[in-house]
Amino acid sequence: MARGRAVRHLPVRPGSRPGAAAGTRFGTRFGTGSRLRFGGPLGGRSDRGALSVFVAVCAAYVVLVIALVVDAGGKLRLAERVDGYAQEAARVAGQQLDEAALLRGDGYRLKPKAYVEEAANSYLKLYGLTAHRVEISPDGAVVTIWVQTAFRPVMLGELGERKVMGKGSAALVHGVKEAEKD
Repeated sequence: MARGRAVRHLPVRPGSRPGAAAGTRFGTRFGTGSRLRFGGPLGGRSDRGALSVFVAVCAAYVVLVIALVVDAGGKLRLAERVDGYAQEAARVAGQQLDEAALLRGDGYRLKPKAYVEEAANSYLKLYGLTAHRVEISPDGAVVTIWVQTAFRPVMLGELGERKVMGKGSAALVHGVKEAEKD
């Protein structure tokens, strides 16, 4: 009787075939199709997918920057518009002359503050706004209007909600007494 040798079975690793030499893949050590596994920066794990995480993070930042640019531009446009509304409201309020004082010979001045504020608010009401503050100069010749409104961002939602203030003033000018000199 022939005596056979005892065969010891080794565990088979993924990517190798049974009967291949240990540490090789498909029976070759450095030939074509071989893939040596050295420990990488992640301790032997593959770097596969690392680029997609980087791209996802960069894409999120790009979207955030675009949102900031769009909403900042919207806020600047609103601030410019509110300044224009305040300027026009001041012009309308500045036309509220005190006719009684003019007829008495006391000169040109504005009506009391309640009338001036009412005129400004009637103009601003056309745009859904109201005067935040109305001031008349001590000599009654200049009226200043402040208008405040809320800015609601398009892309950032509640995160970028702020108040926008506009200011306009108008001076009471009447007639020309003499020619302008350079």
